[in-house]
Amino acid sequence: MKPVLDAEEQALFGEAVGLLSDLRDPLTALEATPEDLDRLRQAIRQLSEPFLLVIVGEFNSGKSAFINALLGEERLLPEGVTPTTARISIVSYGESAGVREDVDGTNRATLPLDWLREIRLVDTPGTNAILQQHQRITEEFVPRADLVLFVTSADRPFAESERLFLERIRAWGKKVLFVVNKIDLIGTAAEREEIRAYVEENARRLIGGDPIVFSVSSLAAQRAKSEAPHATREALWTESQFAPLETYILTSLDERERLRLKIANPLGVAANLTAQYLVRAVERQFSLQEDLRTVQSLHAQQAAYEADMRREFKYHLSHIDNVLFGLAERGNRFFEETVRLQRVADLINSDRLRVLFEREVMADTATQVELATRDLIDWMVDQDIHQWQAVDQQLLRRAALYEDQLVGHVNTRFDSHRQALLESVGRSARETIQSYDHEAEARQMAESVQKAVAQTALMEVGAVGLGALTITLLASTVADVTGLLAAGALATLGLYVLPRRRRKAQRDLKEAIDGLRERLTHSLTSQFEHELHRSLSRVQSAVRPYTHFVESQATALSAVEAELRSLQRRNSELSEAVARMR
Repeated sequence: MKPVLDAEEQALFGEAVGLLSDLRDPLTALEATPEDLDRLRQAIRQLSEPFLLVIVGEFNSGKSAFINALLGEERLLPEGVTPTTARISIVSYGESAGVREDVDGTNRATLPLDWLREIRLVDTPGTNAILQQHQRITEEFVPRADLVLFVTSADRPFAESERLFLERIRAWGKKVLFVVNKIDLIGTAAEREEIRAYVEENARRLIGGDPIVFSVSSLAAQRAKSEAPHATREALWTESQFAPLETYILTSLDERERLRLKIANPLGVAANLTAQYLVRAVERQFSLQEDLRTVQSLHAQQAAYEADMRREFKYHLSHIDNVLFGLAERGNRFFEETVRLQRVADLINSDRLRVLFEREVMADTATQVELATRDLIDWMVDQDIHQWQAVDQQLLRRAALYEDQLVGHVNTRFDSHRQALLESVGRSARETIQSYDHEAEARQMAESVQKAVAQTALMEVGAVGLGALTITLLASTVADVTGLLAAGALATLGLYVLPRRRRKAQRDLKEAIDGLRERLTHSLTSQFEHELHRSLSRVQSAVRPYTHFVESQATALSAVEAELRSLQRRNSELSEAVARMR
């Protein structure tokens, strides 16, 4: 790193640190893998580390020989024809030459070369898959690089493992220099140029841009730096074609260029992670669309259920009204036919009058009220269980679809939590359905209605049914009306008193029936509202964990996506500003 930054450099450096730090929260929200979070931490840490020039390539491409030639040391790093070690080797400045193994298994080499004060060289194990552990170590270390120097062998340029590895480097957003090593194995200059052009073409296709390609002989460069006779050294140095590469590393890669790469590479890591997790955020939002539709369907289903229940309740309540309207009509007809002079003998006998009234007017009113109320209650109980069944079917359909989508892919807390909630809510619905006791529910509801009617009438009731309670509520009216009629018949001296008694009896009966209708309607409506609220609340409570998860996740994912897109724009603008640093 450049020891002193000017104002522009300091501003860009600060923006890069801020952007990388801001990326941590959305990645954490999207359950980024430990490896990706570690890669982000490394990218932040990389900004304050020395410049890292990482050498990669297959184990037999001559990486170590190349580094030894660059350093002017014959055997600082071990060279061989087989991958004998899985260690990273880091070369940095030191007062004396030497190699030691660090506690983390890394080889640490030092040399008293001034340019190593600013640049650290890193030799990595091979990229080919002969030893998978070697490739893994290399892939874990490359994201820390500020500049990647890719070494391929002239006798086998761009092997398949190298192509695959370069695709990964492209994803990491690294700047890459290409070195075609071992050109001394190729006979003619034309053949060497053909190989160099081949590597350049493939590098352009795999990495993009205009790749920089150097063709060298590390062996000739090593000998040029170690051979004693001056003329021999010059010939070998010219033959090695090492000078342009060494000039680039020691001269073109100046302080400002190193700083530019130092900032650009972490931004490349951030761009890669942002794009990767932006895809995850979008995919999660897409997968949540079906959940949101399920939640909306559940809400709509509940609203429709409530509306249907209220509408149907009025229909069922009208059956009781019809029973009472029939009672009133029979009462009016009874009075018209009975309360007349021709039937004075019946009218003066209150007991006989009561029997006639109960037989012709009351008739089966109690049974009809009982049946109509029981039908109403049965309907309410049935609708409650049907609602649970509808919810269960809705969740079962969603769970089945969800499982089909996630076969082999339930690997995040987001996925597993959603699946667990679906299973939990579905299980709750099924347990409610299985344990539902229709008779017990209906009996409990009937008792509640009966008590409500009795309380409205300020009466005490035991085990009598609602029909019997109806008769009880009308009994006093029956007694009053028949007693009134009998007294009227005894007192009558003409046609005037009896019609007045008949009209009063009709009014009294109407008031009694209206009062009963009001009490029944009020009691049944109150009980209906209570049961409807209870039914809706039970379902809402059961599905609330799932609906809350879906709705909160949808909101959170939308916010995370917006944040990632903002970071993506910031990264693009900052990368353009860094690219202008020359």
